[in-house]
Amino acid sequence: MTLLAVAAVSFVFLAPLCAQAFPGRGDSGSGATPAPGTDSTTVTVTGVGSQPSAKGPADHFTGSVRVDMLFLPEEPSRVSCGLVTFEPGARTAWHSHPLGQRLVVTAGVGWVGQWGGPVQVIRPGDVVRIPPGQKHWHGATATTGMSHYAIQESLDGKTVEWMEKVSDEQYGATPPAQASGSPAPAPSTPGAGPLPTPAQQLMGDLAPKLAELTDDVLYGDVWARPQLSQRDRSLVTVSALIALNRPEQLRSHIARARANGVTREELIEAITHLAFYAGWPSAVTAVTVAREVLATSSDAGEQPSAPRGLE
Repeated sequence: MTLLAVAAVSFVFLAPLCAQAFPGRGDSGSGATPAPGTDSTTVTVTGVGSQPSAKGPADHFTGSVRVDMLFLPEEPSRVSCGLVTFEPGARTAWHSHPLGQRLVVTAGVGWVGQWGGPVQVIRPGDVVRIPPGQKHWHGATATTGMSHYAIQESLDGKTVEWMEKVSDEQYGATPPAQASGSPAPAPSTPGAGPLPTPAQQLMGDLAPKLAELTDDVLYGDVWARPQLSQRDRSLVTVSALIALNRPEQLRSHIARARANGVTREELIEAITHLAFYAGWPSAVTAVTVAREVLATSSDAGEQPSAPRGLE
């Protein structure tokens, strides 16, 4: 998404746009220079709306993407910047930048993933650093659009190396907030499109907005906040569910707590401690659920399963 804007999806694609937006600037590989007679020491202002928007090319994007190129390199600078807007489900193809890239998220909720690495949730105010040569992709979540500024430098006239598209299977296997503790959907079927998240499966047909809030606010924002670790958030959540006597939700969150580093001993001690505050019936119910879940988990923890109730 920002790729296209920032990487300028290649100066070939943006040449017509830039010619209109920045009259007098060339579109040579290494960057443009001021028009003849232009005083390069003068502060200039390009008005909002003076540059036409461009549609993200289908060869480099999946879904609906709009690119607003803000500026191209002007010697001696090599920096360009664009604003890229992704509709829900839209994303870039796999690509890399010879000198890296910075993304600044301005609206919505999105994902950024790297080859062989994790997929991370990005939200307004986040700044994403893409290292030079790192194969990656970024775009909107399945349910929420996203916009970001893309800032990059050109090297020998090149800002981006485009690769194959992110498949529906790769995109569908991406949980809405994998880095934030959201349960991951099961692998999707190639060509079938992104699988619904557990929240969407549970209530998306009846309460789509509640499912969206669960994915994008609860897991995409609250669980992702750095003030508490994933381990501590799991322990707080498990304790609250024990106190509220919510066995169905507790089942999936005990599994998640194990995956987030909470030990068996800590879970049992939490149940024992809460018996004096939440009551014996709630503690006994929690022990029954814990016995079932812990019997299937390994000493190193287990991957969380889809919830049996609203998380």
